[in-house]
Amino acid sequence: MREKVWFFDLLRCIAAVAVVVIHVLGPYRDQLGVITDSEWITAISFNSFSRWAVPIFIMITGALMLSDTRDFDVKYYVKRRLGKVLLPFLAWSVFYAVLSGLTLAGFDPAEAVQTLQTLPVHETYYHLGFFYYFIPLYFVVPFFQWLVRKYDRGSVIGITGVWLALSTLFLFKVDGFWSNELILYSGYLLLGYCLFQFRWPPLVWLLPLGIAALLLTDYMVVSNSLIKGEYTVGRWLSYKTLNTVLIAAMIFAVCQCYGEQLGEFWKQKLAFISRYSLGIYLLHPIFLWPVREFSLYFAHPIIMIPFWTLICGGLALIGSWLLAKSSKTAWLVP
Repeated sequence: MREKVWFFDLLRCIAAVAVVVIHVLGPYRDQLGVITDSEWITAISFNSFSRWAVPIFIMITGALMLSDTRDFDVKYYVKRRLGKVLLPFLAWSVFYAVLSGLTLAGFDPAEAVQTLQTLPVHETYYHLGFFYYFIPLYFVVPFFQWLVRKYDRGSVIGITGVWLALSTLFLFKVDGFWSNELILYSGYLLLGYCLFQFRWPPLVWLLPLGIAALLLTDYMVVSNSLIKGEYTVGRWLSYKTLNTVLIAAMIFAVCQCYGEQLGEFWKQKLAFISRYSLGIYLLHPIFLWPVREFSLYFAHPIIMIPFWTLICGGLALIGSWLLAKSSKTAWLVP
């Protein structure tokens, strides 16, 4: 049995929280000029400082799956790896298609049906877009497993370095074949592996670079939006650009460095939340729905965003735990 790696639990927990933060603050993004600049900048800064969450989930997958030294078994992989994610995604997509038809005016079945019809090419609810680029990565993993076994440390780092260069080109809108989503997202698998196995790039590099990228990202989004008078992000909030890569790598490396030093009390608490991190991701929009529909943002964003993140995230955790208690529903929150 593989030895427990505690910092992965820490990463899953903070990434799940960051995802909820991003969705809680959603209504604020288009309120430039409607609310005060102070409120708007606060909300947007929360957004800028949370964009590393989704890449972290991909990096964890890469770190674990590419480090697996067992022989590749297609049947096991499809059933226990791919199927474990694909089936819940399909079930929740149907559920959220139905939810999309629910508004304050009542239920619109036509809207729900129309949303469901787009399932093959478009998410049925805003948070499910993640799976459209995450699931295809399962077809890349076997190739990367072969690659990291065949080539030495320097070669794997070199390939990852090429991907970093491609993410830089994408940030500055130098497009080409490398702008393909599968290419730019799959690099996170290798980055997670390099950080986990080689501690590359080292934290001494990533800390200043990550902090600089974090501040620059927020500055570019806020300043460009204020100049244009509307919410404008360019590619600064993309998951496929160098700035986001550096921030995500920094978060990963910091947790790797200090996560194992946590006391037993915190390790056990984090392990519980980590167990249901995907469930939190899947369920939290249910509890966030009334908050957004009824505009329950009655104070400054610096209060409202943490408040609703705690409430919606906590309820999603409880909901995931309850679903996992029954063998009939546990597969919905793998």
